[in-house]
Amino acid sequence: MILVLRALGVGDLATAVPALRALRAGHPDRELVLAAPDWLTPLVDLVGGVDRVFPVAGLDPPPWSGPTPEIAVNLHGRGPRSHELLRATDPGRLLAFRCPPAGHADGPEWDDAEHEVRRWCRLLDWYGLRADPNDLSLGRPVPDRVPVGVTVLHPGTKIPAKRWSPARFAAVARHLNRHGHRVVVTGSATELSVAEQVTRRAGLPATAVLAGRTGLADLAALVAHARLVVSGDTGVAHLATGYGTPSVVLFGPVPPTRWGPPPDRPRHRALWAGPGEGPEWDGVGVHPTMAALPVDRVLAAVDEAERVVRDGGAVAA
Repeated sequence: MILVLRALGVGDLATAVPALRALRAGHPDRELVLAAPDWLTPLVDLVGGVDRVFPVAGLDPPPWSGPTPEIAVNLHGRGPRSHELLRATDPGRLLAFRCPPAGHADGPEWDDAEHEVRRWCRLLDWYGLRADPNDLSLGRPVPDRVPVGVTVLHPGTKIPAKRWSPARFAAVARHLNRHGHRVVVTGSATELSVAEQVTRRAGLPATAVLAGRTGLADLAALVAHARLVVSGDTGVAHLATGYGTPSVVLFGPVPPTRWGPPPDRPRHRALWAGPGEGPEWDGVGVHPTMAALPVDRVLAAVDEAERVVRDGGAVAA
């Protein structure tokens, strides 16, 4: 049995897809267990290859009650805490980044500037498991309970520094609606007020608000069958990459070189103002790199992404 730790969110799971597939391909006859939040199970099913989820909440999981893993794999972090949690299961072998404080001298060195997808591929490459960083596609769910062909705006994020202005999202929504897009606004239940504000300012009907009304499976189906996604650097953006749905993703303060879509897929546009734009940040509110992104630049990126689709380019996810 192989135990993999990735106790994070939607985007984190999506960026680990190539590594999970490499583990599956390298050990086709072993049970593959993913230690991850239980609410991610619908997305884990769309990744494929994982036999079951061991529910955990961050790095405070219940004691491991399964069989001793032949291999434990840390796709969660650099250690030492994540390493120690896996070592506590007494695995036959631990695949992880080098971390002497956790008693793990094996593995490659951690690189803070590395793209999240390539980080985990490089880890497995070190241990002789070839991982393809372009293997990001997800299983496409049937859109039983969601509209198809809509343009998804996702203004929310858990991190205040990464939040683009609701007024600017509303300006984008208003423009797209006038140009024939059927716009819906998504988010979690805690982001409902932001979604309602964007919808109201854009002059959209109340039915355009889907925030708090879509579980993870429905959100995946919505993105998979959408016309376009516009969002910050959050889980919905990674779903768009996994489905090849045209997207415009606003980055800040972390650049797209760390979390962005593959640069060779022009239907996915990553916008980044750069660290030199805007005033010094005082650590409060929206980061200057986000505030420096104007509405017209986002709309230009939308036009570019849609032009690629019309021209038949970059179809594969």
